[in-house]
Amino acid sequence: MNQSQNALIIGASQGIGLGFVKKCLESPSISTLFATYRHPDSAAELLNLSRQHCDRLICLPLDITDEAQIQEMTGQIQAHSDSLHFVINCVGLLHDSTLQPEKSLRQINSENLMRYFQVNSIGAVLLAKHLLPFFQHNQRSIFATISAKVGSIGDNQLGGWYGYRASKAALNMLMRTVAVEYSRKGANAIVITLHPGTTDTRLSKPFQRNVPPEKLFPIEKTVSQLWTVLENLEQTDTGEFFSWDGTRLPW
Repeated sequence: MNQSQNALIIGASQGIGLGFVKKCLESPSISTLFATYRHPDSAAELLNLSRQHCDRLICLPLDITDEAQIQEMTGQIQAHSDSLHFVINCVGLLHDSTLQPEKSLRQINSENLMRYFQVNSIGAVLLAKHLLPFFQHNQRSIFATISAKVGSIGDNQLGGWYGYRASKAALNMLMRTVAVEYSRKGANAIVITLHPGTTDTRLSKPFQRNVPPEKLFPIEKTVSQLWTVLENLEQTDTGEFFSWDGTRLPW
């Protein structure tokens, strides 16, 4: 990676996002690291890191379903720099206290479907809309978003998880389309989506029972594997969907 890079990790308070923050802090080429969180009460470790690395790590509040907050965030970044070289969006929703992935059609609920799309799909393309100016420079840059293999239409053999699958499939299409427009508007960013594998986080916790131990990755291993994928990307890879091992996934 280039010297004196600026990086942005979206959804950095926990899980893979926090893992990427730690990885970026280990990289001497990243001079300024921006990291977002939604609630301070669930971002204690991230905010503690920002106190330890106050010269490099800047934490910003953000709910990616709120475009006004995205605009506020980009304004705060602009105050420090007009360019970004490494952006990864780690925000994703599979379940919470009121939402569970559907096992059958009878569980379909329009409000729940909308929540999946707001968080997993629409937020990412709103980010792309407002981050475009930061990628209009001549240095190598990457804009990656965490997707999921279950968002692959071609790979779907099991069914279920309607909202999560559909919102991740929509994410893949949106970011593929972003890749086309970015290249037309002078942005050199390699825009991709990534399948991280099943990672030992809150998101996967209720669904780990049938996962073989060797297929359940610690956060550090997931981040390391994805980092290797990102380092090996070429400009011709923009608009593609990659698995954690660097293989291309079907749409």
